[in-house]
Amino acid sequence: MEVTEVQSFNPPLGGPSALPGHGGGGGFSLPAARFSSEDILFCIDVGPETMVEMKVNGPNGRPYTRLESIKQAILLFVHAKLTINPDHRFAFTALSKSTYWLRKEFSSEVDSAIAALRGLSVDSSSSHADLTQLFKVATHEAKKSRAQNRIFRVILLYCRSSMPPQYQFPSTLKLFTLDVMYLHDKPGPDNCPQMVYDTLVEALERVSEFEGYIFESGQGLTRALFRHMCVLLSHPQQRCMQDEMDVPKSLIKKSPVAETAQGDDSIVSSQ
Repeated sequence: MEVTEVQSFNPPLGGPSALPGHGGGGGFSLPAARFSSEDILFCIDVGPETMVEMKVNGPNGRPYTRLESIKQAILLFVHAKLTINPDHRFAFTALSKSTYWLRKEFSSEVDSAIAALRGLSVDSSSSHADLTQLFKVATHEAKKSRAQNRIFRVILLYCRSSMPPQYQFPSTLKLFTLDVMYLHDKPGPDNCPQMVYDTLVEALERVSEFEGYIFESGQGLTRALFRHMCVLLSHPQQRCMQDEMDVPKSLIKKSPVAETAQGDDSIVSSQ
């Protein structure tokens, strides 16, 4: 259970004479706020596009694939999340044509996450993606988490550039929060990542209990994937709206000319 206590002090209008010990005024303390530990279900796309190469080479000189980069990003997330609060738990599913379990038991052990990710394999025959089973599983598991005073979150990592996922939401209740990390190719005659992105946004807004975040990258940069996964470390009960979020900020002050020249990783509009 995460506990946050905020203390603040507003100087009274009467100046120093009104400070504590000077006859009036004083500080105040907001009561501690409790944030439930999370049960986080990863859903990892294993369609053929997860074998697309990123723009970073591994130790053997061969470029990392999207799937390899996703595995690294998830392990980074798990290590960091458990450092924040060792009571968080994780389970793993994969998305081919539908969703299936990789590791059903929720665990706070890093070794459990490593074993689950080791069992991932690409399904080159996958022709479509249906999230209905994922949402059914999430709704069922979220009820069990709530009974333990925990909250439930799904993190979907999706990689199909021209295939919007299908879904039917089995309940009108919003019992969990959905985050999405979308890796895709650049737009072209054979794909339309904007259409896929819009479908993912629609699903996120329909099912999420708290503020769900969606990020995308079409440049094949592992640093963009890791940066977005770090933002997803934020607890759903402590989030601002994504449109109001202005992190992470660069530690190096850039000139307007440099920023214009460099541009952004994003090629998909959130509008």
